[in-house]
Amino acid sequence: MIPWVHLDTAAIPGDGGTLKLMQRGHEFSIMLGANELMNSRLSGSEEALATLACDRIAGRSHPRVLVGGLGMGFTLRAALAHLPADAAMVVAELVPSVVAWARGPMAGLHAGTLDDPRVSVVEHDVAAVIEEAKGGFDAILLDVDNGPDGLTMAANDGLYDYTGLAAAREALKPGGVLAVWSSGPDTAFTSRLKRSAFTVEEVPTRAGRSRRGARHMIWLATRP
Repeated sequence: MIPWVHLDTAAIPGDGGTLKLMQRGHEFSIMLGANELMNSRLSGSEEALATLACDRIAGRSHPRVLVGGLGMGFTLRAALAHLPADAAMVVAELVPSVVAWARGPMAGLHAGTLDDPRVSVVEHDVAAVIEEAKGGFDAILLDVDNGPDGLTMAANDGLYDYTGLAAAREALKPGGVLAVWSSGPDTAFTSRLKRSAFTVEEVPTRAGRSRRGARHMIWLATRP
């Protein structure tokens, strides 16, 4: 068996722990301690996060989309494939090394998406980007810290509490969609979305492209 090689280590700002980038042959993994946050073999649910949201804003002129968390770029790449040429995408990534990995050892996975003229990358907390948006986005795609039940930073919980959801709602245009990825279901989060005046869909999605692997959850919350 091909052994794993430790390529790099990155500290998460705000004492959120340490990420490790690992490689085995053509396979990549990003680890937080003993937990695997993402693997290049399993991209189905991250891609579904993008396609499900983009389907719901199809036909809009000059759509603006915010992606929270670059990761391995699967959500960004899927969104670009579904959005028109006049779209604008903002990618907010808190850990600068994740952006460096996308342009370095994982450049093949990202397939030039960071150089797409529709894309701008902000090395910043996505919560701050949302707070400043004020009705600026047609869709917000969040794949941050394993979902509402986070692993890294307690501050990330603020994205998913009532205050964070109110900020996301205000950052969306009427009819805009907040799409949230999670490693599993969370009935309390579903309730918070509904109480935050969103129309809510829950979509269970397999981790693998071939409908195999762990079952993840995607919420599609539409601002009326």
